[in-house]
Amino acid sequence: MSGTFHAIRLSKSDAGQKADFVDIGLGDLMEGDVTVAVDYSTVNYKDGLALTGKAPVVRVWPLIPGIDFAGRVESSSHKDFKPGDRVVLNGWGVGESHNGGYAQKARVKGDWLVKLPDAISNAHAMAIGTAGYTAMLCVLALEHEGVTPDKGDVLVTGAAGGVGSVAIALLAKLGYRVIASTGRASEADYLKSLGASDIIDRNELSGPARPLSKERWAGAVDAVGSHTLANVLSMTKYGGAVAACGLAQGMDLPGSVAPFILRGVTLSGVDSVMAPKAKREKAWARLTRDLDLGKLDAMTVRATLKDVPRLGADIVEGKVRGRVVIDVNA
Repeated sequence: MSGTFHAIRLSKSDAGQKADFVDIGLGDLMEGDVTVAVDYSTVNYKDGLALTGKAPVVRVWPLIPGIDFAGRVESSSHKDFKPGDRVVLNGWGVGESHNGGYAQKARVKGDWLVKLPDAISNAHAMAIGTAGYTAMLCVLALEHEGVTPDKGDVLVTGAAGGVGSVAIALLAKLGYRVIASTGRASEADYLKSLGASDIIDRNELSGPARPLSKERWAGAVDAVGSHTLANVLSMTKYGGAVAACGLAQGMDLPGSVAPFILRGVTLSGVDSVMAPKAKREKAWARLTRDLDLGKLDAMTVRATLKDVPRLGADIVEGKVRGRVVIDVNA
C-alpha cells in the first residue's frame, strides 16, 4: 500500500453527506496511544444511521465511520498493550466523534480496547460486534435482577436483528424459554434455529399500550423502544425485568408507571458505548462461555468495505438478518 491504506470517509456539505472510498496515511488518523492493524469490522444499526445520515450520529466531519473493529496492535505506548496483541473495540464514540473501524488501520486510546479471549477469533469478535456484546450486557442485566429460567419466558424484540439474534442464542443456551418478536414472518425457521420456542408478530406490541396487560413473560430484551417497550413492560410478570438497549421504533416511551408500582417491574437501561472496562471484560468472558459459535456462524454473512454503504441503508430499513462481518482487507 506504499504507506497508505483503504478507508471509507464520510464528509458533509450544503448538498448533504456522502461516503467516499479513500486511501489515507497514518497522519490522517486521530490521536491515540495504540495503533491497530484492523482485520474486521461490522455493520450495526447505529452504523446504518451514520452512513445514511438518518440520525445525527456523526459529530465530527470528515470522519471514518464504524463503531467496531477487531485486529492486532501494531504499535503502542499504552502500558497494557504490546504489538501483536489481539484486541476489540466497541463504542467509546468511535465512528461518531473519533475515526472508526471502516479502515485498515485505527489509532485509539488504549483504555478503549479489550484484549480478546483466546477462544474468540478476530472474525468471530466482529460477528459478535457491538450488537452481540450489547445482547450479553442485556442478559447480565436480567440475571442481576433475578430473572432466571425458572421464573418464566423471556421475550426478545427486534428478534431477527443483530442484538435479537445473539440474545436468542445466548438465552436459549442458558436454559431460558425464548419468545421472539419480529415483523418478518419469513424468519421464523431462522429464529427457531437460534433457540426461540415461540414467534409473535411485532404488530402485537407496536400499537398504543394499556397501563397493564395480561402477564406473559418474566423478562425481556428490547431493542425497539417506543410503543413496543411500553407494551413489553405492561405484559411483564410481577417482579420481572426488561433490559432496554435500542430505539428502532423510536426514543419515546408512551407508557404508564403501573408496571413499576403495581407489579414491581424493573426497567434496566443497557448502554454499551460508555460501559466501564470491567463490565466489558465480563461480557466478553461470558460470550466465550455462553455463545454457541456454530449458531453465531449460522447468523453471519461476510462482506467487504465496498458493501458497507449498501448494508448501512439495508440495516436501517430492516433488511439485514443477524450479523455481518466486514473484511476490511478483502
